[in-house]
Amino acid sequence: DHDIEFQITVHDHPVWVKAYYLPAKTFGCAPMFLLTTDIEKNDPMSRSISMRLYDSDFLTRIAQYIVLGIGGARLLEEIGSKPDVYHLNEAHALSAAFHLLGAGMSVEELRERLVFTTHTPEAAGNEQHELDLLGKFSFFNGLNIDQVRQLTGVKDNTFTHTLAALRLSRISNGVSKLHGEVSREMWSGYDNICPIIHITNSQNKKFWVDAELEAARVKADINDLRHRKRELKDKLFRVVADQTGRLFDPNVLTIVWARRFAAYKRADLITRDEEMFDAIMKDTDRPVQIIWAGKPYPKDQGAIDIFNHLVHHTQEYANAAV
Repeated sequence: DHDIEFQITVHDHPVWVKAYYLPAKTFGCAPMFLLTTDIEKNDPMSRSISMRLYDSDFLTRIAQYIVLGIGGARLLEEIGSKPDVYHLNEAHALSAAFHLLGAGMSVEELRERLVFTTHTPEAAGNEQHELDLLGKFSFFNGLNIDQVRQLTGVKDNTFTHTLAALRLSRISNGVSKLHGEVSREMWSGYDNICPIIHITNSQNKKFWVDAELEAARVKADINDLRHRKRELKDKLFRVVADQTGRLFDPNVLTIVWARRFAAYKRADLITRDEEMFDAIMKDTDRPVQIIWAGKPYPKDQGAIDIFNHLVHHTQEYANAAV
């Protein structure tokens, strides 16, 4: 806590934002600032803005995007940082662009200094809101609707955050080669967008790779690799047995879907062709086991329904577990 606090405006109402700092040495990652509105200076509604990630109420999410975008840009001013480049990881923080314009940056300079990563072709990852609603929420930081239309090319009352980001950035990227191709095709019918390249997402080995498994891979020792893989499989299957009562066979090919349960991630995709799924699960010559793991957000009813559907759908198969 470095006692960094400042005000932003949400729906014409002053809201205090507090920033906490996470040093790089704590987890061996990039240094981070974390923003919250849950402080005593704020009224109860303002305090609730940052209480839940991806709040199920879309009005609260708009307020969150203002905290992230305008709040993030304001934070950099508070600590005296003058970035050469602002990178938006998804369009959630797009309000930062309107703060920079309101602070005196020209449109040309903004487009030179803004870059953008788009993560998904699914509608859930490319949110739309009514233009006048965002205006009422102070999302555009003092710019009037006509100015926003001129800047972003919006002609009706639907503001697509991703499209606006593509029009205000110098360059954008998808997160894999295929996603880059899909994104270029998806947005090809729109004018005045920036080039879309692709930069494949990676993982940090320090967090995600088992040390013994990696050592065996580096030595190219297939016996060590197989032994450690078996140990990890046994450990996983104990967890599955404890939670579901299903006893899995470590000698059988096991398919695992382990992610946040969100409808657009399509956890149930393999079950949609019921005949094919049934044939896979009952094939004794080429047996497989399938594990689904993850959580839906508490109020994400679509994700909860998929989770429950999988639980019920797999009841008859001893080689499937959720």
